[in-house]
Amino acid sequence: MFRLSVSEAFNSVLKVEYVHRRTFATRTEARLRIATWITGFYNTQRLHSVCGYQSPIDYERNHHADSTMELAA
Repeated sequence: MFRLSVSEAFNSVLKVEYVHRRTFATRTEARLRIATWITGFYNTQRLHSVCGYQSPIDYERNHHADSTMELAA
Protein backbone atom coordinates (compact mmCIF):
# COMPACT_ATOMS: atom_id res chain seq x y z
CA MET A 1 0.00 0.00 0.00
CA PHE A 2 2.81 2.45 0.89
CA ARG A 3 4.53 1.99 -2.47
CA LEU A 4 1.31 2.70 -4.32
CA SER A 5 0.87 5.96 -2.42
CA VAL A 6 4.44 7.04 -3.14
CA SER A 7 4.11 6.24 -6.84
CA GLU A 8 0.81 8.12 -7.04
CA ALA A 9 2.41 11.10 -5.31
CA PHE A 10 5.34 10.97 -7.74
CA ASN A 11 3.04 10.95 -10.77
CA SER A 12 1.11 13.90 -9.37
CA VAL A 13 4.27 15.91 -8.73
CA LEU A 14 5.61 15.06 -12.17
CA LYS A 15 2.45 16.30 -13.85
CA VAL A 16 1.89 19.39 -11.69
CA GLU A 17 5.47 20.59 -11.35
CA TYR A 18 6.83 19.64 -14.74
CA VAL A 19 4.67 18.21 -17.52
CA HIS A 20 1.75 20.65 -17.36
CA ARG A 21 4.10 23.63 -17.38
CA ARG A 22 5.80 22.71 -20.64
CA THR A 23 5.10 21.92 -24.26
CA PHE A 24 6.98 19.12 -25.97
CA ALA A 25 7.40 18.91 -29.73
CA THR A 26 7.61 15.11 -29.80
CA ARG A 27 7.18 12.14 -27.49
CA THR A 28 10.91 11.55 -27.71
CA GLU A 29 11.61 15.07 -26.49
CA ALA A 30 9.11 14.61 -23.66
CA ARG A 31 10.72 11.34 -22.57
CA LEU A 32 14.22 12.81 -22.60
CA ARG A 33 13.28 16.00 -20.77
CA ILE A 34 11.22 14.14 -18.16
CA ALA A 35 14.03 11.64 -17.57
CA THR A 36 16.47 14.54 -17.19
CA TRP A 37 14.11 16.26 -14.72
CA ILE A 38 13.82 13.08 -12.66
CA THR A 39 17.55 12.36 -12.52
CA GLY A 40 18.75 15.96 -12.42
CA PHE A 41 16.24 17.53 -10.04
CA TYR A 42 13.61 15.25 -8.53
CA ASN A 43 16.02 12.62 -7.16
CA THR A 44 18.91 14.94 -6.32
CA GLN A 45 17.52 18.31 -5.18
CA ARG A 46 13.79 18.24 -4.49
CA LEU A 47 13.00 17.74 -0.80
CA HIS A 48 10.51 14.97 0.02
CA SER A 49 8.43 14.84 3.19
CA VAL A 50 8.47 11.03 3.15
CA CYS A 51 12.30 11.20 3.26
CA GLY A 52 12.41 13.55 6.23
CA TYR A 53 12.65 16.58 3.93
CA GLN A 54 15.76 15.29 2.19
CA SER A 55 16.24 14.47 -1.46
CA PRO A 56 15.91 10.76 -2.26
CA ILE A 57 19.66 10.56 -3.02
CA ASP A 58 20.60 12.15 0.31
CA TYR A 59 18.09 9.96 2.14
CA GLU A 60 19.56 6.79 0.64
CA ARG A 61 23.13 7.91 1.38
CA ASN A 62 22.24 8.68 5.00
CA HIS A 63 20.28 5.44 5.38
CA HIS A 64 23.19 3.43 3.96
CA ALA A 65 25.66 5.24 6.23
CA ASP A 66 23.43 4.58 9.26
CA SER A 67 23.10 0.90 8.32
CA THR A 68 26.87 0.59 7.90
CA MET A 69 27.44 2.20 11.30
CA GLU A 70 25.00 -0.23 12.93
CA LEU A 71 26.83 -3.19 11.39
CA ALA A 72 30.18 -1.87 12.60
CA ALA A 73 28.93 -1.45 16.15
